[in-house]
Parts: sequence; structure tokens; C-alpha cells
Amino acid sequence: MAQGSGDQRAVGIADPEESSPNMIVYRKIEDIITKMQDDKTGGVPIRTVKSFLSKIPSVVTGTDIVQWLMKNLSIEDPVEAIHVGSLIAAQGYVFPISDHVLTVKDDGTFYRFQAPYFWPSNCWEPENTDYAIYLCKRTMQNKARLELADYEAENLARLQRAFARKWEFIFMQAEAQVKIDRKKDKTERKILDSQERAFWDVHRPVPGCVNTTEMDIRKCRRLKNPQKVKKSVYGVTEESQSQSPVHIPSQPIRKTTKEDIRKQITFLNAQIDRHCLKMSKVAESLIAYTEQYVEYDPLITPAEPSNPWVSDDIALWDIEMSKEPSQQRVKRWGFSFDEILKDQVGRDQFLRFLESEFSSENLRFWLAVQDLKKQPLQDVAKRVEEIWQEFLAPGAPSAINLDSHSYEITSQNVKDGGRYTFEDAQEHIYKLMKSDSYARFLRSNAYQDLLLAKKKGKSLAGKRLTGLMQSS
Repeated sequence: MAQGSGDQRAVGIADPEESSPNMIVYRKIEDIITKMQDDKTGGVPIRTVKSFLSKIPSVVTGTDIVQWLMKNLSIEDPVEAIHVGSLIAAQGYVFPISDHVLTVKDDGTFYRFQAPYFWPSNCWEPENTDYAIYLCKRTMQNKARLELADYEAENLARLQRAFARKWEFIFMQAEAQVKIDRKKDKTERKILDSQERAFWDVHRPVPGCVNTTEMDIRKCRRLKNPQKVKKSVYGVTEESQSQSPVHIPSQPIRKTTKEDIRKQITFLNAQIDRHCLKMSKVAESLIAYTEQYVEYDPLITPAEPSNPWVSDDIALWDIEMSKEPSQQRVKRWGFSFDEILKDQVGRDQFLRFLESEFSSENLRFWLAVQDLKKQPLQDVAKRVEEIWQEFLAPGAPSAINLDSHSYEITSQNVKDGGRYTFEDAQEHIYKLMKSDSYARFLRSNAYQDLLLAKKKGKSLAGKRLTGLMQSS
């Protein structure tokens, strides 16, 4: 009777592990996974895919998983189905065979179901010794697909230092596991290797990925009772758990203040207003810039007639100082407005063009402001007044066309003049010349004739040189 009452009492008491919130979630996920693998009730088709010189056994595609979830869980939005699939994958029940990131994608990426032996509901809390055995075993299996990633190699080095005294025991355990694995069928061994890898992707994830085991309630409860013996993947039991060299205990969370919220709002507003470009567009722009300037790079294209830095010929410097620019130099003016502004000869040619259009005051104002920034401090105030009287004051002899906003700001700045008094006005004039006058200059006969003249001169010089060589 006593025994019967004891059995009855044992049956009536619920397992605390089964009533934990995590376990409830695990059971629901496992019901879904079981139905997904059931062929009789229309589960996800599991098949072997032929690859180059090999076969990939027991895989499903991400599209199959998403479609099954939408059909059987009454999900209408594919994005929601992908989210549910990623939550299942984050717990380790489904995993990709090509990488370590536990997410589900709605494409042809191959996935594999995790073996029930490695399900989180088995309440395993793997130790660092288990992880060390796994990494050590991977180094013994000389296959390209089992090579350690960079973060795994770093973890192995840390674990080897941490368990220096018992490393021989860990090595023996790994060696024994390798011998057992070699006796298995090749296909079975390939599947088991991927499932074991996925198990550690959950408990020792790739840096930057979310660790779903960090806030496990069972782990928090075990921390209160550290003497409890824990289960192990390879049968190794320890009375106490040494601190993982991979996971760092989280710091106490500071209470958020109003100032923190204000800073976050300011930061997010700045990010919204920030102009973003796709990486492909940036790469295309960089390639185009490189191709455009390749002939002006002396490290790639040798200088003509010769590089004066490595020879005694200073003809290149004489050409650059000459007021008769080369064809290559004239061509460069057409690359951008800044190219013509930073070339003295180019500025002179552009100024002549503006004089022909009766708008030279724009460039002269821009140059005057540039010169103002280099003036000695004692001369700045005088120079500011001179520029104001010449270009901006009422009845100025060379009045420039400014918008009302820039003119108002500049009028206020002149009262306390400095090197950057005309910054807004200069920027407005720069944009005006770039969008209007510069474009017309490139289409003008003056620039085209100069460009064609240099090409013609170059061709004539080449013919003369050829004639001299033939006569000699």
C-alpha cells in the first residue's frame, strides 16, 4: 500500500521542467516539426539532391518550408511565415547546410531537420569540455567541409589554455568519437556531422548572431543551484561549470533616462535624413572614376615625355608651367568643375568665356573669397569690406546675383567680418556656375576648338616624327 501511494503521489506531481515557459514553446515547435516530417499527412518533401560529383542527402528547400507553414498554420503573409521559420531555426530544429546562420530564407537554400537527440527539450546544458571535444574532433577529420572557422579556431585555442590539465582526456574523447564515426556509412556520417554542427550553432553561435540559450529560464534556475549535476553531450559530467570563454556575462542594465531617449531620437532623425547608396552603385562609381583617371596616374600610366622625378628631363614640368596646356590637360577640365577651378590655365580660359557672356563677376567673386581665406588676420576686415563693396553692396560695380536667403545671411556676417563671412554666398555662386556657366563652357566653341587644336597639334607632331625617322 505504501508503495502504491508513493507511485500515485509520483504520478500526481508534475515535472517542473515540463511546466517551464521554454518547455511549452519547445513542445509546440516539436509538434510542428513532427508534422512537417510526416509524409502521410502532407509533410515537407525530403529528398536527395544531386550536386557536382556528389549527392546531398535528406534536404528540403527554404521555399518548401515557407509554403508548408503558410498552408498548415493559416499564414497569409510570406514575411510572417519566414519569421516563424526563422524562430524555429533559431532554436535549432531546422538548420541550413551551407552556413552557420540559423535563419530561413524563401529561396532554394537547402535545409535539414535536426535529430530529436539534439532537440533543446532534452534539457542539455553543454559544458565547455563538450565544446572542446567537438572542436578537437573537427581538427582530426581532414575534410574541407569540416575545417574550423576563424572564430572556432580562436575558441579552441582559449579552451586549450583553460583546460590545459585535462586536455589529454579531452583529446582521447575526441579520438574515440572519430573512430566510431569512421565505422558509419558515408551518407549517415555526413548527416550526423551537419546535425552536430547545428547543435553547437545554437549553443555556441557565430559572433554577431543571437544566442537563444542566453536567457533560458532553466539556466537561471541552475545558477541558483550550482551543485546540481548537469548532463553532457558525450557523457562527461562535471560538478561545477567553469566560465565559458565564449560567452561573457551581461552587465547590469542601466535605467534609461530622458536624456538617453533624446539622444536616440536625434541619432535616428539624422539617420533618416542621411543619403544612402547601394553598395553596387558605390562600386560602379569607384570603377568609373578609376577608369577615367587611369591615364593621369603616374604609377599606372608613364608620364610623357618622361617622369622628371626619375630622370634628368624636366620637359614635363615646363609643359605644366606653360600657358599652352596639353591635350590631356584640356581633356581633364571636362571631368568636373573642380578640375578646371584648380588649374590656373583652366581658370583663365573659363574667365575669358565668362567675360564673353558678361558674367565674369561670378568667378572673380569666388576667387576673391578663396583668397580671403588665406589673408593674414590683420588684413581680413579690410578685405571683407572691399569684397562687399565690389560685389554685394547696393550699386556695386560688379554685382553678383544672390538669392534673398544667402544675401541676408551674408549681410549679417559682414557686421563682424571674418575669413568665412561669404561662405554661403560663395557656395551659391559655385552651384550657379557649375550648373549653368560650366556646362555652357564645355559646349562652347572656345573649349571645343582648344580641345581639337591640341589633338591636331599632337597628330602633326607625330607625323613629323615619323617623317624624320623615315628620312634617317
